[in-house]
Amino acid sequence: MIRVKKVESPEELRQAFEVREEVFVNEQKFELKDEFDEFEDESHHFLAFVDETPVGVSRWRRTEKGIKLERFAVLKSYRGKRIGKRLVETTVAHILNEVKERGTVLYLHAQLQAVPLYERHGFVKEGERFDELGVDHFKMTRTI
Repeated sequence: MIRVKKVESPEELRQAFEVREEVFVNEQKFELKDEFDEFEDESHHFLAFVDETPVGVSRWRRTEKGIKLERFAVLKSYRGKRIGKRLVETTVAHILNEVKERGTVLYLHAQLQAVPLYERHGFVKEGERFDELGVDHFKMTRTI
């Protein structure tokens, strides 16, 4: 059973950071200094569980351009099990509950393999493909 919840304790945040480190640092070879940033405290973090095992993460935060969704990650051995779908659904639903201003732009930088996932949730590619830390991405947006 997949359960996604907002991070509400230091222990849950530690678990979320462990998932991110496994996916982005160990698997995708990003530098640790690039993965964890000055936005951790202002971001709303989410953690996905299968049974009681933390297996996926996401976060969102306000920026001058709108609301940025970031750091979506699922442990390699749990991919293809609809965890990413649940993370996107739960993160967007939380934003819709929190954000009262309609017309707000949600945006994210999607790695190429994740573009179809976000398209299924109403996001559209904007602009050209770009490199972010050595990985090709598209900016994707959705207006609420």
